[in-house]
Amino acid sequence: MSIILPDGLPARWALKAEGLEAASRREAACGPHQSSQTQRPLRVLLVNLMPDKPATERQIARLLAGTPHAVDLTLAIPDGYRPKTADPAHIWAFYTPWRRLRGEAFDGLIVTGAPVETLAFEEVSYWRELTEIFDWAQDRVRRSFFICWAAQAALGHFHGVPKHGLAEKLSGVFRHRVHHPRHPLLRGFGGDFVVPISRRTEVRAEDLPMGAGLEILASSEEAGLCAVEDRLKRALYMFDHLEYEADTLAREYLRDLKAGGPVRLPRHYFPADDPARPPVNGWGAYGRLLFGNWLDEIRRELSGRTAAAADGLWAQLAERWRTAGLGAPLCEFR
Repeated sequence: MSIILPDGLPARWALKAEGLEAASRREAACGPHQSSQTQRPLRVLLVNLMPDKPATERQIARLLAGTPHAVDLTLAIPDGYRPKTADPAHIWAFYTPWRRLRGEAFDGLIVTGAPVETLAFEEVSYWRELTEIFDWAQDRVRRSFFICWAAQAALGHFHGVPKHGLAEKLSGVFRHRVHHPRHPLLRGFGGDFVVPISRRTEVRAEDLPMGAGLEILASSEEAGLCAVEDRLKRALYMFDHLEYEADTLAREYLRDLKAGGPVRLPRHYFPADDPARPPVNGWGAYGRLLFGNWLDEIRRELSGRTAAAADGLWAQLAERWRTAGLGAPLCEFR
């Protein structure tokens, strides 16, 4: 289905070049396709904290556009967020400070990772604003999707779960076991799947509190936790990167090499561990599945709530008919 993106966003042209339907907000407002939509697009808010904003916009938008659902994507940042590497002109053109959106409601919230893993949560300059977004989502968003550091941050905020520093950066593509193959968020995954990882910290299963509605969906003996669902908070914590493109880890590896210091080759990534050979994306289909399943659940909840509201209205009408002595309304026999 189509995705609606901010006017002029470069990701739109990249998606269209790949054959995906991507419309600008202006086109969506006046285009002829608008009347053919049987359901309104799902409103998704992306809080993008990654240093390479255009790349992350493209990656997330690609996965959303590859699902059977129409999506209207809004880009936001916390008010106290001050990027060190992102182009200020890009942020000014396409991003909205979150406080200007706090009065609105969204169907989905996605918060990305950020290059602040080694800092304590409270030391992050925009931590207060980010926790306000986490809390706001409980009332104004149907489902949340937290990725990498944001997943650690949300778990820490909601449940007091600590993050632990690793002896060295965990980088590569790792196979994970699916704990609940019939879980709605993992429909189509089978028994296992591969996913890129790029982080310096981790959350451990033994730190997850009992009775808090947390369920481990996937994990790896080699790489630890991958995905955890929070039923009570209506949230998915994904510690890894199914949104990454084939060369994302390679670009990060070269960046780390240029920065100096010891850098380990990403594991299970380059063919024959040869950085000169282009890596193959073996996880993209799982990314589309996960994002599609997540949107499926949002749409299902929307449809269920609509049906429940309709049933409640019919029940009220039936009671009014009986109180007036008019018998059962025709709607009861439909």
